[in-house]
Amino acid sequence: MQNPPKPTSSPQGKKLLDQYRDHIRLKQYSPRTEKTYIQWVREYILYHNKRHPKEMGAPEINQFITHLVVDRKASASTQNQVISAILFLYRNVLHIELDQTDLGFIRPKRSKRVPTVLSKDEAKTIIQNLTSPYKLMVQIMYGAGLRLMECLRLRIKDIDFENHRILVYDGKGGDDRQTPLPDSIIPTLREHLAKTRAIHQKDLAHGRGSVHMPFALAKKFPNAHTSWIWQYVFPASTFITDKEDGIMRRHHIHETALQRAIKQAATLSKIQKRVTPHTFRHSFATHLLQNGYDIRTVQELLGHKDVKTTMIYTHVLQRGGLAVKSPLDG
Repeated sequence: MQNPPKPTSSPQGKKLLDQYRDHIRLKQYSPRTEKTYIQWVREYILYHNKRHPKEMGAPEINQFITHLVVDRKASASTQNQVISAILFLYRNVLHIELDQTDLGFIRPKRSKRVPTVLSKDEAKTIIQNLTSPYKLMVQIMYGAGLRLMECLRLRIKDIDFENHRILVYDGKGGDDRQTPLPDSIIPTLREHLAKTRAIHQKDLAHGRGSVHMPFALAKKFPNAHTSWIWQYVFPASTFITDKEDGIMRRHHIHETALQRAIKQAATLSKIQKRVTPHTFRHSFATHLLQNGYDIRTVQELLGHKDVKTTMIYTHVLQRGGLAVKSPLDG
Protein backbone atom coordinates (compact mmCIF):
# COMPACT_ATOMS: atom_id res chain seq x y z
CA MET A 1 0.00 0.00 0.00
CA GLN A 2 1.15 3.50 -0.78
CA ASN A 3 0.19 6.68 0.99
CA PRO A 4 -1.32 9.35 -1.27
CA PRO A 5 1.35 11.78 -2.50
CA LYS A 6 1.59 15.11 -0.72
CA PRO A 7 2.05 18.25 -2.75
CA THR A 8 5.69 19.09 -3.36
CA SER A 9 7.18 22.41 -2.35
CA SER A 10 8.94 22.76 -5.70
CA PRO A 11 7.82 25.43 -8.15
CA GLN A 12 4.89 24.39 -10.29
CA GLY A 13 5.93 22.99 -13.63
CA LYS A 14 9.48 22.16 -12.55
CA LYS A 15 10.66 18.89 -14.06
CA LEU A 16 10.85 15.88 -11.77
CA LEU A 17 14.61 15.40 -12.09
CA ASP A 18 15.17 19.07 -11.37
CA GLN A 19 13.08 18.72 -8.21
CA TYR A 20 15.10 15.62 -7.37
CA ARG A 21 18.37 17.53 -7.83
CA ASP A 22 17.10 20.33 -5.57
CA HIS A 23 16.33 17.89 -2.77
CA ILE A 24 19.72 16.19 -3.09
CA ARG A 25 21.46 19.54 -2.79
CA LEU A 26 19.25 20.47 0.15
CA LYS A 27 20.60 17.36 1.90
CA GLN A 28 24.12 18.49 0.88
CA TYR A 29 25.03 15.25 -0.86
CA SER A 30 28.27 15.31 -2.84
CA PRO A 31 28.19 16.26 -6.57
CA ARG A 32 29.33 12.71 -7.35
CA THR A 33 26.38 11.20 -5.46
CA GLU A 34 24.02 13.70 -7.08
CA LYS A 35 25.14 12.69 -10.56
CA THR A 36 24.90 8.96 -9.80
CA TYR A 37 21.48 9.15 -8.12
CA ILE A 38 20.01 11.16 -10.99
CA GLN A 39 21.40 8.67 -13.49
CA TRP A 40 19.72 5.72 -11.74
CA VAL A 41 16.37 7.47 -11.35
CA ARG A 42 16.48 8.38 -15.04
CA GLU A 43 17.20 4.74 -15.95
CA TYR A 44 14.38 3.56 -13.68
CA ILE A 45 11.92 5.83 -15.49
CA LEU A 46 13.21 4.91 -18.96
CA TYR A 47 13.07 1.20 -18.15
CA HIS A 48 9.34 1.58 -17.53
CA ASN A 49 8.77 3.49 -20.79
CA LYS A 50 8.86 6.95 -19.18
CA ARG A 51 5.97 6.33 -16.82
CA HIS A 52 5.81 8.85 -13.99
CA PRO A 53 7.10 7.32 -10.72
CA LYS A 54 3.86 8.41 -8.98
CA GLU A 55 2.10 5.87 -11.19
CA MET A 56 4.50 3.14 -10.11
CA GLY A 57 5.55 1.58 -6.86
CA ALA A 58 7.03 -1.54 -5.29
CA PRO A 59 6.31 -3.92 -8.21
CA GLU A 60 8.04 -1.65 -10.73
CA ILE A 61 11.01 -1.10 -8.41
CA ASN A 62 11.33 -4.86 -7.93
CA GLN A 63 11.28 -5.37 -11.70
CA PHE A 64 14.01 -2.79 -12.24
CA ILE A 65 16.28 -4.23 -9.53
CA THR A 66 15.73 -7.74 -10.92
CA HIS A 67 16.68 -6.46 -14.38
CA LEU A 68 19.93 -4.99 -13.02
CA VAL A 69 20.84 -8.20 -11.19
CA VAL A 70 19.87 -10.71 -13.90
CA ASP A 71 20.60 -8.84 -17.12
CA ARG A 72 23.38 -6.46 -16.10
CA LYS A 73 25.00 -8.51 -13.32
CA ALA A 74 24.97 -5.51 -10.98
CA SER A 75 27.21 -5.85 -7.92
CA ALA A 76 25.92 -5.65 -4.36
CA SER A 77 27.22 -2.09 -3.97
CA THR A 78 25.49 -1.01 -7.20
CA GLN A 79 22.21 -2.59 -6.11
CA ASN A 80 22.33 -0.76 -2.79
CA GLN A 81 23.11 2.48 -4.58
CA VAL A 82 20.14 2.10 -6.94
CA ILE A 83 17.78 1.23 -4.09
CA SER A 84 18.90 4.28 -2.13
CA ALA A 85 18.49 6.56 -5.16
CA ILE A 86 14.96 5.38 -5.91
CA LEU A 87 13.78 5.39 -2.31
CA PHE A 88 15.14 8.93 -1.97
CA LEU A 89 12.91 9.94 -4.87
CA TYR A 90 9.76 8.48 -3.34
CA ARG A 91 10.44 9.61 0.22
CA ASN A 92 11.81 13.12 -0.34
CA VAL A 93 10.37 14.31 -3.66
CA LEU A 94 7.09 12.46 -4.12
CA HIS A 95 6.41 12.14 -0.36
CA ILE A 96 5.34 8.54 -0.80
CA GLU A 97 6.27 6.05 1.91
CA LEU A 98 6.54 2.64 0.33
CA ASP A 99 5.44 -0.35 2.38
CA GLN A 100 8.64 -2.29 2.98
CA THR A 101 6.74 -5.59 2.97
CA ASP A 102 5.79 -4.95 -0.67
CA LEU A 103 9.42 -4.64 -1.69
CA GLY A 104 10.63 -8.05 -2.80
CA PHE A 105 14.33 -7.22 -2.73
CA ILE A 106 16.60 -7.37 0.27
CA ARG A 107 19.54 -5.05 0.42
CA PRO A 108 22.47 -7.30 -0.47
CA LYS A 109 25.47 -7.49 1.82
CA ARG A 110 28.78 -6.62 0.26
CA SER A 111 31.25 -9.46 0.20
CA LYS A 112 34.09 -9.19 2.67
CA ARG A 113 37.34 -8.91 0.76
CA VAL A 114 40.86 -8.76 2.11
CA PRO A 115 42.35 -5.51 0.74
CA THR A 116 45.41 -5.50 -1.50
CA VAL A 117 48.30 -4.05 0.47
CA LEU A 118 51.74 -3.08 -0.78
CA SER A 119 54.89 -3.54 1.22
CA LYS A 120 56.75 -0.33 2.04
CA ASP A 121 59.35 -1.14 -0.62
CA GLU A 122 56.66 -1.85 -3.24
CA ALA A 123 54.90 1.44 -2.47
CA LYS A 124 58.15 3.40 -2.73
CA THR A 125 59.08 1.68 -6.00
CA ILE A 126 55.76 2.58 -7.62
CA ILE A 127 56.04 6.16 -6.37
CA GLN A 128 59.53 6.46 -7.88
CA ASN A 129 58.12 5.41 -11.25
CA LEU A 130 55.52 8.19 -11.23
CA THR A 131 56.04 11.63 -12.72
CA SER A 132 54.77 15.02 -11.58
CA PRO A 133 52.09 15.78 -10.45
CA TYR A 134 50.96 12.17 -9.99
CA LYS A 135 53.97 11.29 -7.84
CA LEU A 136 53.05 13.95 -5.29
CA MET A 137 49.39 12.92 -5.36
CA VAL A 138 50.24 9.30 -4.57
CA GLN A 139 52.66 10.39 -1.86
CA ILE A 140 49.78 12.25 -0.23
CA MET A 141 47.37 9.29 -0.55
CA TYR A 142 49.93 6.88 0.89
CA GLY A 143 51.34 9.31 3.45
CA ALA A 144 48.00 10.62 4.71
CA GLY A 145 45.52 7.84 3.89
CA LEU A 146 43.34 9.89 1.55
CA ARG A 147 40.79 8.45 -0.82
CA LEU A 148 41.15 9.19 -4.53
CA MET A 149 38.56 11.98 -4.66
CA GLU A 150 39.67 13.42 -1.31
CA CYS A 151 43.11 13.92 -2.81
CA LEU A 152 41.82 15.39 -6.06
CA ARG A 153 39.48 17.80 -4.25
CA LEU A 154 42.13 19.19 -1.90
CA ARG A 155 42.17 22.98 -1.87
CA ILE A 156 44.98 25.30 -0.84
CA LYS A 157 43.26 26.10 2.47
CA ASP A 158 43.25 22.38 3.36
CA ILE A 159 47.05 22.20 3.62
CA ASP A 160 48.19 23.27 7.09
CA PHE A 161 51.98 23.49 6.93
CA GLU A 162 52.24 25.10 10.37
CA ASN A 163 50.60 22.17 12.16
CA HIS A 164 51.79 19.48 9.72
CA ARG A 165 48.31 18.30 8.87
CA ILE A 166 45.88 17.93 5.99
CA LEU A 167 42.24 18.85 6.58
CA VAL A 168 39.71 16.69 4.76
CA TYR A 169 36.34 18.39 4.42
CA ASP A 170 33.14 16.60 3.45
CA GLY A 171 34.76 13.19 3.15
CA LYS A 172 32.79 10.02 2.56
CA GLY A 173 29.67 10.23 4.70
CA GLY A 174 29.90 14.01 4.83
CA ASP A 175 32.31 14.11 7.77
CA ASP A 176 35.42 16.27 8.23
CA ARG A 177 38.71 14.99 9.64
CA GLN A 178 42.40 15.74 9.85
CA THR A 179 45.33 13.53 8.93
CA PRO A 180 49.13 14.01 9.04
CA LEU A 181 50.98 15.94 6.35
CA PRO A 182 54.17 13.90 5.70
CA ASP A 183 57.24 15.99 6.53
CA SER A 184 59.20 14.39 3.68
CA ILE A 185 56.97 15.91 0.98
CA ILE A 186 56.69 19.45 2.39
CA PRO A 187 59.50 20.96 0.23
CA THR A 188 58.09 19.34 -2.93
CA LEU A 189 54.56 20.39 -2.04
CA ARG A 190 55.63 24.00 -1.45
CA GLU A 191 57.36 24.04 -4.83
CA HIS A 192 54.27 22.56 -6.49
CA LEU A 193 52.00 25.17 -4.90
CA ALA A 194 54.29 27.97 -6.06
CA LYS A 195 53.83 26.77 -9.65
CA THR A 196 50.10 26.37 -9.09
CA ARG A 197 49.85 29.93 -7.77
CA ALA A 198 51.65 31.25 -10.84
CA ILE A 199 49.06 29.50 -13.02
CA HIS A 200 46.24 31.01 -10.96
CA GLN A 201 47.70 34.53 -11.20
CA LYS A 202 47.99 34.12 -14.96
CA ASP A 203 44.35 33.01 -15.10
CA LEU A 204 43.29 36.07 -13.11
CA ALA A 205 45.25 38.32 -15.45
CA HIS A 206 43.19 36.90 -18.34
CA GLY A 207 39.88 37.47 -16.55
CA ARG A 208 39.46 33.92 -15.33
CA GLY A 209 40.67 32.15 -12.19
CA SER A 210 37.24 30.98 -11.00
CA VAL A 211 36.81 27.66 -9.21
CA HIS A 212 33.71 25.65 -8.28
CA MET A 213 32.48 26.43 -4.76
CA PRO A 214 30.84 23.72 -2.65
CA PHE A 215 27.19 23.90 -1.56
CA ALA A 216 25.89 27.43 -0.94
CA LEU A 217 29.29 29.03 -0.30
CA ALA A 218 29.19 30.76 -3.68
CA LYS A 219 26.33 32.93 -2.39
CA LYS A 220 27.72 33.30 1.11
CA PHE A 221 31.16 34.34 -0.15
CA PRO A 222 30.52 35.77 -3.64
CA ASN A 223 34.17 36.67 -4.31
CA ALA A 224 35.78 33.56 -2.87
CA HIS A 225 35.64 31.61 -6.14
CA THR A 226 38.66 33.52 -7.49
CA SER A 227 40.65 33.65 -4.23
CA TRP A 228 43.88 31.69 -3.94
CA ILE A 229 42.95 29.64 -0.88
CA TRP A 230 39.92 28.10 -2.61
CA GLN A 231 41.85 26.88 -5.65
CA TYR A 232 42.53 23.18 -6.11
CA VAL A 233 45.95 21.87 -5.09
CA PHE A 234 46.01 19.79 -8.28
CA PRO A 235 44.31 21.90 -10.97
CA ALA A 236 43.49 20.57 -14.42
CA SER A 237 45.51 21.75 -17.40
CA THR A 238 42.39 22.98 -19.22
CA PHE A 239 39.20 24.89 -18.46
CA ILE A 240 35.66 23.55 -18.46
CA THR A 241 32.43 25.51 -18.93
CA ASP A 242 29.98 25.19 -16.04
CA LYS A 243 26.65 23.99 -17.40
CA GLU A 244 24.68 25.93 -14.78
CA ASP A 245 26.12 29.43 -15.18
CA GLY A 246 28.28 29.22 -18.31
CA ILE A 247 31.45 30.36 -16.49
CA MET A 248 34.75 28.84 -17.58
CA ARG A 249 36.51 27.29 -14.59
CA ARG A 250 39.67 25.33 -13.92
CA HIS A 251 38.62 22.10 -12.22
CA HIS A 252 40.88 19.56 -10.53
CA ILE A 253 42.75 16.81 -12.41
CA HIS A 254 40.38 14.08 -13.57
CA GLU A 255 40.46 10.83 -11.62
CA THR A 256 41.06 8.69 -14.71
CA ALA A 257 44.37 10.46 -15.34
CA LEU A 258 45.67 9.47 -11.89
CA GLN A 259 44.28 5.94 -12.17
CA ARG A 260 46.03 5.48 -15.51
CA ALA A 261 49.32 6.84 -14.18
CA ILE A 262 49.26 4.45 -11.19
CA LYS A 263 48.49 1.47 -13.41
CA GLN A 264 51.41 2.31 -15.71
CA ALA A 265 53.78 2.82 -12.77
CA ALA A 266 52.77 -0.50 -11.20
CA THR A 267 53.39 -2.29 -14.50
CA LEU A 268 56.76 -0.58 -14.86
CA SER A 269 57.62 -1.60 -11.30
CA LYS A 270 56.71 -5.23 -12.11
CA ILE A 271 54.44 -5.43 -9.06
CA GLN A 272 52.38 -8.61 -9.35
CA LYS A 273 49.33 -7.16 -7.62
CA ARG A 274 46.25 -5.26 -8.73
CA VAL A 275 47.25 -1.73 -7.77
CA THR A 276 44.68 1.08 -7.69
CA PRO A 277 44.65 4.49 -5.98
CA HIS A 278 42.81 2.92 -3.02
CA THR A 279 45.65 0.42 -2.57
CA PHE A 280 47.77 3.22 -1.13
CA ARG A 281 45.09 4.03 1.45
CA HIS A 282 44.97 0.35 2.41
CA SER A 283 48.75 0.34 2.71
CA PHE A 284 48.71 3.51 4.84
CA ALA A 285 46.38 1.88 7.37
CA THR A 286 48.19 -1.45 7.45
CA HIS A 287 51.63 0.09 7.87
CA LEU A 288 50.40 2.29 10.72
CA LEU A 289 49.13 -0.80 12.55
CA GLN A 290 52.42 -2.55 11.86
CA ASN A 291 54.18 0.43 13.44
CA GLY A 292 52.20 -0.04 16.64
CA TYR A 293 49.46 2.59 16.33
CA ASP A 294 46.18 1.53 17.92
CA ILE A 295 43.14 0.66 15.87
CA ARG A 296 41.09 3.63 17.13
CA THR A 297 43.73 6.10 15.98
CA VAL A 298 43.80 4.51 12.53
CA GLN A 299 40.00 4.54 12.44
CA GLU A 300 39.96 8.28 13.12
CA LEU A 301 42.62 9.03 10.51
CA LEU A 302 40.73 7.03 7.88
CA GLY A 303 37.38 8.60 8.76
CA HIS A 304 35.62 5.29 9.37
CA LYS A 305 32.36 5.55 11.32
CA ASP A 306 32.62 1.99 12.62
CA VAL A 307 35.80 0.40 13.92
CA LYS A 308 34.68 -2.86 12.30
CA THR A 309 35.52 -1.31 8.93
CA THR A 310 39.04 -0.57 10.12
CA MET A 311 39.44 -4.08 11.57
CA ILE A 312 39.85 -5.49 8.05
CA TYR A 313 43.44 -4.25 8.11
CA THR A 314 44.30 -6.47 11.07
CA HIS A 315 43.76 -9.41 8.71
CA VAL A 316 46.76 -8.52 6.58
CA LEU A 317 49.28 -7.71 9.31
CA GLN A 318 52.72 -9.30 9.21
CA ARG A 319 51.70 -12.46 7.37
CA GLY A 320 48.71 -14.01 5.65
CA GLY A 321 46.02 -16.15 7.25
CA LEU A 322 45.40 -13.91 10.28
CA ALA A 323 49.10 -14.09 11.23
CA VAL A 324 48.84 -17.84 11.81
CA LYS A 325 52.01 -19.80 11.12
CA SER A 326 51.45 -22.64 8.67
CA PRO A 327 51.98 -26.15 10.11
CA LEU A 328 54.06 -26.93 7.03
CA ASP A 329 56.66 -24.47 8.34
CA GLY A 330 57.08 -26.41 11.57
